[in-house]
Amino acid sequence: MDRFNPYLRKLPVWAVYLAGVLPPVLWLWMGATGRLGVEPISALEHKLGEAALQLLILGLAVTPLRRYLGLNLMKFRRAIGVLAFFYLTMHLLVWLVLDVQVPQQIWADIVKRPYITVGMAGFLLLLPLALTSNNFSVRRLGPKWRSLHRLVYVGVVLGGLHYVMLVKGFQIEPLIYMAIIAMLLLLRLQKQSKRQAA
Repeated sequence: MDRFNPYLRKLPVWAVYLAGVLPPVLWLWMGATGRLGVEPISALEHKLGEAALQLLILGLAVTPLRRYLGLNLMKFRRAIGVLAFFYLTMHLLVWLVLDVQVPQQIWADIVKRPYITVGMAGFLLLLPLALTSNNFSVRRLGPKWRSLHRLVYVGVVLGGLHYVMLVKGFQIEPLIYMAIIAMLLLLRLQKQSKRQAA
């Protein structure tokens, strides 16, 4: 990691943003040209949602990766969070515009389908975090900014739960995501316990 971290320090944050917005463009092109299978909208929703969850988990993992493995991604933590919300928004828009299409059906789905209710709750929790992920908000909110951004823990749990509830039958992949989320949150709780003990 001592050899790898200097390269990360030289990598500009804008390059991470650029790399992050390219996959959705590629997936949209693949969907429009018939390269996402027989159900391109469903495949596109899944890819965007799973990528959002992966980025949220990566954001949670930044501190443990530095503490236990020596990998320093702190410079990119905000970019990772913003990109996660970007993917989440794209996931939501694909569902609204390409999948449901009927405005009256949107609210009915949110109320009647628990996995959509959970997913929407996670999106709404993460919305203020995305809106305040800038230097102005950090200065304006002061200590309250850090408290507000602790909502990400609940948001990630809801995202993982949304995935578990979404799949049909027993599938191991969503459970792996939930296990990783639980492990990262446990590490966070252990860190807080040590601080209080000290």
